[in-house]
This record gives sequence, C-alpha cells and structure tokens, in this order.
Amino acid sequence: MENKLYKYSSSPHVKAPRTTRQIMVRVCIALAPAVIMGTVLFGLMALLLIALSVLSAIASEFIYLLIAKKSFKSILRQFDFTSFVTGLLIGLSVGVQTPLYVPVFASAFAIIVVKMLFGGTGKNLVNPAVTGRIFAFISFTAVMTSEWVAPNIASLVGASSVSTGATVLTGMLNKEASVMPMVSNLDLLLGTGVAGCIGETCKVALLVGAIYLAIDKVINILYPLIYVAVAGLFSVMLGGFDFSLFLPSILSGGLILGAFFMATDYTTTPNTSLGNVIYFILLGLVTAGLRKATGIEVVSFAILLMNLFVPLIDKFVTHKPFGFIKTKKTKEKKNG
Repeated sequence: MENKLYKYSSSPHVKAPRTTRQIMVRVCIALAPAVIMGTVLFGLMALLLIALSVLSAIASEFIYLLIAKKSFKSILRQFDFTSFVTGLLIGLSVGVQTPLYVPVFASAFAIIVVKMLFGGTGKNLVNPAVTGRIFAFISFTAVMTSEWVAPNIASLVGASSVSTGATVLTGMLNKEASVMPMVSNLDLLLGTGVAGCIGETCKVALLVGAIYLAIDKVINILYPLIYVAVAGLFSVMLGGFDFSLFLPSILSGGLILGAFFMATDYTTTPNTSLGNVIYFILLGLVTAGLRKATGIEVVSFAILLMNLFVPLIDKFVTHKPFGFIKTKKTKEKKNG
C-alpha cells in the first residue's frame, strides 16, 4: 500500500470570505473617528501619542519575528494589522498628559509578552490592548493617574465648562461635588470639557465606529449593548436606585471604548451565543461592582478578569452537534 502524508490542523475547518487582515482594517477604519476627535479635542500631542503607540506595536512584532529567523518579506506578506489595532487602542486609552515613553512600552509589552510569546494572532489568552493598558497603569502609576487634561477647545464648542484634575467618573464614584456639576450628559457624549483619555472622551465618535462595525457584521452589537446596559443598571442599584446615575456611569470613563472595541475581541470571547450573553452580563456586573468598590475606572481590569473565565464558559456552554438527540436514561430494576 502506498504511504501518503496528510497535513492536519486544529478546528474549525470552515472557510470564511474575510481574512483577519480585512477584519482588522475595518476595525482601524471604525477607530478613525475617535482618533480624529481625540486630535481635535486634545491637539497634536494626542496624535503623537497614538502614532508612537502604533509604531511601537508594529516594530515589536517585526523585531520579534526577525529574531525568530523569519524573513522580512514573509513578515510583511503575513502582516495582518492586529498589532496596528493593538497599538491604536493603547494610544487611545492614555491621557494626553502621559509621557511619550508610556504607550511605547505598553504596546511593546502587549505585542511581545501577551501576543507573540503565546504563539501570535488568535492564540493569546487575554486581550493584548487591555493587558498593555493595565501594564502601563501598574508600571507608571504616578504619571498615569496624574492630573487629567480637559480638551483645549472646550470653550469654543459650547461645553458647560472645563474640568481638570479628577475625571468625571472618579468624581462621581467618590461623590466629589466639585467635579460632577461641571459637565452635563451632553458634554460626556460629545467629549467637550471632559478630562479623560484621548479616545474615551468623545462617545459619539466611538459609537459611529461601533455602528459601522455592526453594519459590516464585524461585531454583533447586541453583546456590547448588554455589557453597557447591565453596567449602567447595576451602577444605579449600587447607588441606591438613583436613576440619574445611569447616563453618567455609561458615558464616563472607558466603558464605551472597552465594550465595543476590546471586549468584542474574537479570540478572547466565548464560542457560543449563550456563552457570549453570559460573558457580557458578567462583564457589566463586574465593571460596576469594581467601580463602586475601588472608586476608579476598572474597565480594563474587568475585561482582563473575564478573559480568564472564557475557557470555563466554553467548557460548560457548548454547541449541540448537528442531529444531536438527547438519550433518555432508563432506570435498571434491581433484582431481589
């Protein structure tokens, strides 16, 4: 008999019309409004921070693969823009007051440690951008939690006033009256006069990008909406059923950015619809609960924590095989 060699690979074995590169390019397009508004609101320093973060992420991937003896041509040919998206998200999740070296180190850590050491695209256990953001927070706490800067054109676009120092979310969680009355829900939606991270400030820009991804069927928008709604409602409950806290709790901090662009990562979310519903409900509960307990923004920590529970969710919430028929257990009669 003639011996034949076969090449086996892990499941799934389903061909899709879209490649990882095409999906990541769409995510880049979806984040473009946030980049533009971040630059408009915070100036060219914001654009510089984002650019350094992206360049650091891409360079880290190329250098790692070159050290692994991959040819430059093959690296370029297989470049799928996942590192670009990671750098973009990290750049958008830092404040304009952040030193230039912070997003550089954060992106390098996200790509080398979280992505490449685990095997590359699709093999990471947790979301690289989220982990990079947490790495920056833990490693450079002093500069990451220093006085936040409000948009420098706030007075020109009709903001109620400019807030500096603590973010609106921190003020709300710690009941700082000096912060909360300074901005309205409209300010939080538009990002006018609101101190915070570059990409988290203008929620309209983020929602425009999220709608684009939903229309293009890159994400199922139901899941992040569940996350946002649960986080808002649980915040209301924890605040003594004060429904005036609902909009500020979902429009302040990094909830919108995290829900639509980080928590929806294909690799770090469950494989089933029911699993995703459970995952995003728990994300909302954990986010609101940790916010209340710590008095700071914890979206990145909540997503990282829930990423670790995804294998457990996938173990107990599985697809039923096609044609599956549940067998009835029969009780055996005992003799004698």
